[in-house]
Amino acid sequence: MSNEDRVVLALGGAGTVGSGIVKALLDRGFKVAVISRDNSKLEKLKGFVSPNTKSNLTTLVGNVGSVEGVEEVKQALLKSVGKITDVVSSLGFSWWQGGPPHTQPLKELQWVIETLLFSTFVSWKAFFPLVRDDPNCTYTFITGGAGEKVLMPGTGFLTVGAASALAFCQVLREEYPEVPCKLNQVKINTGVAAPDRMAPGYLNHLDLGEAVAALVERRNTSHTVFSVSGPADLKTVILGGNL
Repeated sequence: MSNEDRVVLALGGAGTVGSGIVKALLDRGFKVAVISRDNSKLEKLKGFVSPNTKSNLTTLVGNVGSVEGVEEVKQALLKSVGKITDVVSSLGFSWWQGGPPHTQPLKELQWVIETLLFSTFVSWKAFFPLVRDDPNCTYTFITGGAGEKVLMPGTGFLTVGAASALAFCQVLREEYPEVPCKLNQVKINTGVAAPDRMAPGYLNHLDLGEAVAALVERRNTSHTVFSVSGPADLKTVILGGNL
């Protein structure tokens, strides 16, 4: 199955991390579908990708974080593109610094968990059945390393949410050890930004996108965690090595 015959659903594809992945996939000849609750983000994404690939980008307004919303947009998606062969999930947010736990209401923790864990679970439950039984299909999670340490004072809830997403990915690898679909995870241990917002030690989202697109294209590894702490690690992913 060539790239031209593959349709990638990029969950979170309108965000900073996701947009770099979407552009790289389109540049490699994939068809890509992106769902967002915010139509203005989808319009911005259309203007960001390479003009000659725009015809291969399908965008839909919908909510993949709710049970009702994801089923509705799933049907609209399949009606529009016919099939999904690959899923890349980069849902959530990359930063939260609301303060120490004793200053936070329960609803703030609920919002963090809903955004980082619940949306990942709800969308996985809806879309994984479309790819799980085909060895030519892939499902790739993009997660953050914030779940392994408190990055700085006041970011504790980010650690809680990110850790829950890491744990969910681990559960899937161990609960579905024989699933034919290529199930992988890219864990990013540093910041990611667009070229005009780079900071020391950050990854360019375009470079990250190239690495993820290369991983999706190859389909030669499964149940693997690729831990990315800097540009050198991205080159390892692109060249096909395990980290």
